[in-house]
Amino acid sequence: MVMMEESRESGVSSSDSDDEVSVSVGDRVVVIESGGHSDSELGRKDGSGTGSSSTNRVGDSSGTVDRTLPRANTLPGETFNADKLERNPVHVNLERSKTERRKKPNILGEEAKKIFDDKISAQKKRKLLERIATVNDDGTVEFEVSVDVETPNADVVPESVHHEAVDEEPLDPTDLQCIPPLQIVMLIVGTRGDVQPFVAIGKHLQDFGHRVRLATHANFKEFVLSAGLEFFPLGGDPKVLAGYMVKNKGFLPSGPSEIPIQRKQIKDIIFSLLPACKDPDLDSGIPFRAEAIIANPPAYGHTHVAEALKVPLHIFFTMPWTPTSEFPHPLSRVKQNAGYRLSYHIVDSFIWLGIRDMINEFRKKRLKLRPVTYLSGAQGSASDVPYGYIWSPHLVPKPKDWGPKVDVVGFCFLDLASNYVPPESLVKWLETGDEPIYVGFGSLPVEEPEKMTQIIVEALKTTGQRGIINKGWGGLGDLAEPPDFVYLLDNCPHDWLFLRCKAVVHHGGAGTTAAGLKAACPTTVVPFFGDQPFWGDRVHARGVGPAPIPVDEFSLNKLVDAINYMLDPKVKQSAVELAKAMETEDGVEGAVKAFFRHLPPKKVEPEPSPTPPGFFEQSVSSVRRCFGCS
Repeated sequence: MVMMEESRESGVSSSDSDDEVSVSVGDRVVVIESGGHSDSELGRKDGSGTGSSSTNRVGDSSGTVDRTLPRANTLPGETFNADKLERNPVHVNLERSKTERRKKPNILGEEAKKIFDDKISAQKKRKLLERIATVNDDGTVEFEVSVDVETPNADVVPESVHHEAVDEEPLDPTDLQCIPPLQIVMLIVGTRGDVQPFVAIGKHLQDFGHRVRLATHANFKEFVLSAGLEFFPLGGDPKVLAGYMVKNKGFLPSGPSEIPIQRKQIKDIIFSLLPACKDPDLDSGIPFRAEAIIANPPAYGHTHVAEALKVPLHIFFTMPWTPTSEFPHPLSRVKQNAGYRLSYHIVDSFIWLGIRDMINEFRKKRLKLRPVTYLSGAQGSASDVPYGYIWSPHLVPKPKDWGPKVDVVGFCFLDLASNYVPPESLVKWLETGDEPIYVGFGSLPVEEPEKMTQIIVEALKTTGQRGIINKGWGGLGDLAEPPDFVYLLDNCPHDWLFLRCKAVVHHGGAGTTAAGLKAACPTTVVPFFGDQPFWGDRVHARGVGPAPIPVDEFSLNKLVDAINYMLDPKVKQSAVELAKAMETEDGVEGAVKAFFRHLPPKKVEPEPSPTPPGFFEQSVSSVRRCFGCS
């Protein structure tokens, strides 16, 4: 999901969630499409959208363990005036300039390197981004580079420390004896598809005796509690965010009045993080204080809370957020390989400029920390904060320039099928004919649901296939009398349903993509925004589905072609081979294992000196003499 926010300090509109980040520079609004991950999308860097933090002392409840987090450059307290920044709003021009579509010249190497200079002021960095970026009609940012730009920490990691995934050996309880029970909070922002992998991870952490609180949107309270985890509400409404993203196709708000709405969404999230880490349970009143934090980047303020509480932080995400030279940032559009790594820093800079004022207000007013001027070690490659990526290395192998602090753990599945009781009508319909094709777009509202429904029905009829249409939040399937070859579905666990389908068509959320591939279903991705095009491209590159169909290009002819592509036996064979490879993975165990492996070691308290023989008796005798005892 993404939220739209206007930075009053920098004149930046940042969208965070499943949509984008927009920055007002000069006479234009530059927009970075942003998304997220999982069954919906949300994306940002670390908590602040930059991935930095000050040196922290991290450890157990007594605070005796040292842990160094990346430093954030901070302003001297006496020179920062947060109130002044808040009261100096900058008008956001919602109209694109006439020169906006003009292609920018290729970036010179020396010019591009300035993006990594932490000493450049926000104003100069905005101007630099304006020279670099071209805003496309679809609201994404495109740039070109003429030469490969050397970026910080861009060296290829030696093969000796390169791992495609966390090793697959089962967790040995004897290896965990040195880890006492921890109180762990998971700060997760997004839709249900974003939350679900963390429910699975949290349940497994509980298997090792840890207390887990999953803090996310109030919409998912019942889902979290029913899984046996503790729940704490975060701000932000994923339905509001998803609706905003679909409504504003170019990722610009349809009117100035919408900017404050999106700003409030993000601010509500940021300011709800600290209570989630230290307040008692709202229902039971049982005290809680986080001794470790797990978060996804759209939480924005997670690094800053970890800094304030002096506890370790581990970031997990369903889309790439660590710079690499192997593929571009999913929220950018760059064609040259030379610009892949740079794209992560450009997206990071846009996001940071958009949320900087809210982060600093949070640091000053709630965390009692110095405000941040520039964040060093952005994107985590130069950071001590470990990252874990929740996808199969058989679909996207771990890049060779990601070091040992970055893991690709595998897809994290939550078993929902075993407790699912399908409606009798669905079971009977499935038994009456061939395996169907699933079509659904999860949590994403659809602009013209009636039109899209008619296209889906006609495509199924043309190709002679049966189909299941998932209504979702988008309102698909509004048919007075659906034909016999169509079943309208309200809700059903993917891990149960996809095993009974021959192919799937969906928006390309990471969670839905994972479920389809695990079930050996050829897959067509219809991306709406965010990282969905990235997963559509990965599916096609792996040979298990056609090229993605952007939602704005969704048509009868393209859907018919996509269905015929998925019906090719060679495509099905590729899907079966990928599913078999994924059977060897356990992303939940891999994530838990990575979390334990990167926990900073606790300082061992010095043991008291051995008591000399007879010391106790001598002491008692001395005390007795002092009190005149015989």
